[in-house]
Amino acid sequence: MFKFLFRRKVKVYTKIENHIFGIITELLKVSSTDINVDELGGKYYLSNEEQHFKVTILSNDYVIRLTNTRDSVAEKYDKFFVEDVLKAVKEEKHRRMELVYDSITNSIEKMAERLHNTLIESNEQETQKVRRLETNNNKQVKNKKANY
Repeated sequence: MFKFLFRRKVKVYTKIENHIFGIITELLKVSSTDINVDELGGKYYLSNEEQHFKVTILSNDYVIRLTNTRDSVAEKYDKFFVEDVLKAVKEEKHRRMELVYDSITNSIEKMAERLHNTLIESNEQETQKVRRLETNNNKQVKNKKANY
């Protein structure tokens, strides 16, 4: 009965907001787009040098600045729209960090496995050397006893 009171209304974006959201999500899909964050200052930067396009999001002021080689436009937008844009940016930043983390983890695991295998080989070689020395020493002791 009270569900309808607590549900957040579905926000319908303006035509320009839809366009900007589309531009930003397309930029986020491209791996060559850099994402930089200044959490303390509430600033988020997207930069794609190949396409000569930059986006600056000022979360505290709800301002989004779009910059290309010819123009730079900064506008203040609705709080919910900017929060949705920031959510998309943060999710992509997190996804990329997970990829890097997974890559580093895999590299470390492979290095540890190689080290482990090297240590096992080295240990086996040392064991074989010790066995050879023990065998040689036993033969020498038996030869000495036989010579007496």
